[in-house]
Amino acid sequence: MDAGKEGLPRKPRSAQPPHVGRWLSLFFLACAAYFILWIPGDPPSCIGALVKCLPILCLVALLRAVRARVVLQGALLSSAVGDACLVWPAAFLYGVAAFTVAHLFYLWAFGLTPLQPGLLLPVVLVFVPYYGLLLPHLLPDMLLPLTAYVLVLAAMLWRGLARGGSARWGSLLFTLSDALLAWDTFAQPLPYARLAVMATYYSAQVLIALSGFRGPGLKTN
Repeated sequence: MDAGKEGLPRKPRSAQPPHVGRWLSLFFLACAAYFILWIPGDPPSCIGALVKCLPILCLVALLRAVRARVVLQGALLSSAVGDACLVWPAAFLYGVAAFTVAHLFYLWAFGLTPLQPGLLLPVVLVFVPYYGLLLPHLLPDMLLPLTAYVLVLAAMLWRGLARGGSARWGSLLFTLSDALLAWDTFAQPLPYARLAVMATYYSAQVLIALSGFRGPGLKTN
C-alpha cells in the first residue's frame, strides 16, 4: 500500500544514515582524547602513536560505513601511517613519504575537473616564497624528499580549491598545518605549535572526508 496515495503520513527520511553521526561523534571524542592525554615532553610510544592516529581511523570507519570511494580511505590510511611515523623523529622521512602518498590519493579523488588553471597562480605565489624562506634551514638530506612533498602538497591544494566546498577548506587547513609544522621543526619554534598543527590537521582531514559526500568526482558508490 502506498502511504502517500492513502493519505497516511510518511515517515520522515533521515538526510544521513545514523552511523554517520556515530562515527563523527567518535572522531571528535578521539580528537578530545588526543589533546587531553597529550603531555609535552612525553617520550615517543606506541600508545601515543595510537592515540594520535585514532581520529583518522574513525574517519576511515566513517567512509567505509557509507561505502565512500576507496581512494579517500587510502588517503586517510596513508595519513595515519604518516602520523605514527612522525611520533618518532628518526622516522620523519617515512612520515613524509606516507603523507606524499596520501596527497596523491587526494589528487586522484579530487580529479582534474573543473581544471581552473587560474588557481595555480595564488598557490605558486604562496608556496615559492614560503619554501624559499624555509630552504636555508633544511639539512641536505632533506632537500629532495621535502621538495617532492611540497610539489605534491601544492598540487593537492590546487585541486582542492578547484573542487570547492569542504574540500577547499580542508586543503587550505592541511597546507596551513604543514606550514606551521615545517617552520616549527626546521626554522624556529612556535608557541603552542603542536596544538595549532594538530587542530588544523584534524579539521582538514574531517573536511576532506566529508567532501566525499558530494560532487560527481567524489560520490559514494
